[in-house]
Amino acid sequence: MKELFAKRVNRERVAVVTGAAGGLGWAMVQELAQRAQAASVALRLVLVDVNENALRQRAAELTQPLVSIDVHVADLSAEASIAQLCEKLRDAYPQVDLLINNAGITHRSLSAQTSNAVIRRVMAVDYHAPVELAQGLLAPLTAAGGCVVNISSMAGWMPVLGRAGYCAAKSALHQYFETFREEMREDGVSVLMVYPSFVATNIDANALSGDGGRAQHAQSTVGQVRSADWMAGRILDALAAGKERLFPRDKSLFGAYLYKLAPRLFLRQMVKNFRVELEEGRKLARQSELPQN
Repeated sequence: MKELFAKRVNRERVAVVTGAAGGLGWAMVQELAQRAQAASVALRLVLVDVNENALRQRAAELTQPLVSIDVHVADLSAEASIAQLCEKLRDAYPQVDLLINNAGITHRSLSAQTSNAVIRRVMAVDYHAPVELAQGLLAPLTAAGGCVVNISSMAGWMPVLGRAGYCAAKSALHQYFETFREEMREDGVSVLMVYPSFVATNIDANALSGDGGRAQHAQSTVGQVRSADWMAGRILDALAAGKERLFPRDKSLFGAYLYKLAPRLFLRQMVKNFRVELEEGRKLARQSELPQN
C-alpha cells in the first residue's frame, strides 16, 4: 500500500492495530507514528488490545504532533466483542486505510494433551478474529482503498511439534486471506500476509499449556530470534513496496521448501529440533499416572 503516507491523499489516515499494547503490535505502532511524522502526514492510530491499563499507558507514550490516538479494549476471542468493536469502528471511521491483525496466542502442548477449549481459543484469536475484523470493516476499508496486514507464521506452512492448534489456525489464516485478496482486488482492498519465523515477543512467553494454564517449559527455536522492532521495520517496508507476502530469510523458509519437496526428511529434522516437546509431553503423562493422595 504505497499511498499510506502519500501527501496527495488530502485527509487524515486511519490505521487499526490489534494486540497494540506490546510486542510486535507496539513496535508497529511506534514505527507507523515515526513514519507519519517524518512524512508530515496526519495519522490516527486506533489501538486495540484486551489489556486496558497497558493500552492506555502505551497511548500516553506517543507524542508525535501529527499522530492522534484512539484506544479500544476488546476480547478478540469472543465473537460478540469483535462485532461490538467493528460497529464502533465503522461509526467512528468512514475510511480505514490499514487494518493490522497482529493479536495472537499460541500453545505449547502435544495434541493428545490439549483440551478442546485451548484449541478453540487459539483458533478464535488467530483465525476467526482477523476474518471477522476484515469482514466487519470491509466498508471503510473499501472506501479508503485500504490494506489488511495479517501477522501469520511459518508454522502455517509446515507442522511444528507441540503447536498443532497454532499451526492449524495460521494455515487457515493463509488460505482464507489468499482467497480474500483475489476476491477484493478489483474493489481496491489489498492484503499483505506476513510470515515471521521467531520474533522476541510475549506470544510465546504467554503460551498456553494443554489445560489452558501457562506453558512451563522453554520455547524451542530454530535459527535467529529477531527483535520486534526489526520485524516492524521490515513489515512497513513491505507495505510501502506494495508486496503481498513477506517471508523470512532464514532456516524456517528452507524448512518450508523441504517440507514440500521431501516431507519425511523435514519431519525427521523437525522432531530433532523440537524433541523437548515430546519429552515434556511424556513427563506430563507420567505425572498423570501417579496415584493421587
